[in-house]
Amino acid sequence: MSAGIGGVEVDVVRDGVAAEEMTLNMGPQHPSTHGVLRFVVKADGEVMREAIPDVGYLHRSIEKIAEKVGYHGFMPYTDRVDYVAAMPCNQGWAMVCEKLAGIEVPKRGEYCRVIAVELNRIASHLVAVGSMGMDIGAFTPFTHALRERERINDLMEELCGARLTFNYMRIGGVAYDLPPGWAAKLVAFLDRFEPLLEEYNDLISFNKIYVERLVNVAVITRADAIDYNLVGPNLRGSGVKFDVRKDVPYSIYPELDFEVPVGTGERGTLGDCFDRYMVRIREMQQSCRILRQCLERLPAGPVMWKVPRKFKPPAGDAYVRVESARGDMGWYCVSDGSEYPHRVRIRTGSFAAMAIIDHVSRGLMIADLVAVIASLDVVAPEVDR
Repeated sequence: MSAGIGGVEVDVVRDGVAAEEMTLNMGPQHPSTHGVLRFVVKADGEVMREAIPDVGYLHRSIEKIAEKVGYHGFMPYTDRVDYVAAMPCNQGWAMVCEKLAGIEVPKRGEYCRVIAVELNRIASHLVAVGSMGMDIGAFTPFTHALRERERINDLMEELCGARLTFNYMRIGGVAYDLPPGWAAKLVAFLDRFEPLLEEYNDLISFNKIYVERLVNVAVITRADAIDYNLVGPNLRGSGVKFDVRKDVPYSIYPELDFEVPVGTGERGTLGDCFDRYMVRIREMQQSCRILRQCLERLPAGPVMWKVPRKFKPPAGDAYVRVESARGDMGWYCVSDGSEYPHRVRIRTGSFAAMAIIDHVSRGLMIADLVAVIASLDVVAPEVDR
């Protein structure tokens, strides 16, 4: 029960000394929040009582914009839903439009989509694991991760002319086929990158100080991960083996052979920050495996179906799911038969992840909140839209 001492409201009295609860604002501009996010932290000294996310700083009414710019016109906006991994956003919007209209994408177009998405997944995870090390105090691994991401950006730029917001996919396929010689450059990147992942693990993943900062911190049990509706690496880090590519298969993923990494509690407790980190490391290895298979099996043929400029799908609604870098991303669209969607709704993984931060942060040190946010790989535009 709270007591008043000297005009200050306190929660506890230790050895006759009032323990005052402090309210701290972390963000909205803070280097470890990875976007414009604010956390209202109530702490007793260095120990957090609660950390309440305060979102909305990046809200841009992007779902409403879809109703005003039309089906084709909305594709560039989808890049802004998750600017770190924009390809899955392109794919989700294209797929929901194709489902509404009953369009089948040419096989080569599907392969181009998966190649682009998996490359982008690696780039996104490199930002996640690199910035996580930097947030905790190790700067060098971040430079190594960003160096490899820049090589991916070079490949992306050659593929579609952009390095971050791609606007590569179209309703019915993709905008461009793989350029001549591009596949060989991708193989050369994979040959270089896969051994470097092991070097990265030696550099930081299994570094004694880094491991001790992450193990047994912010443990999310399997039950909590499901109850809070976590998705992607955050769900799989708690040992739940669910991946949309495997469990709700789409595109050409059923034809590909790859594993779904899950947390194992290998250094601490199942579902801790270290498990979520290692899931992303191992997903990059699996993405390399997928890319090699796609290049080996790439069929000939067109990459784009003929879709009218005035795209008018029949009245109805459709929902599709894709496995983005941050997990299960849902795209819902209602058509009234006109050139403009009647309603668009986007379900993202970062928004779900924000809800569990207060639950897992209670009793942790303030410095641990940095590790918690980084391990959940929250991207602010996904939260607000």
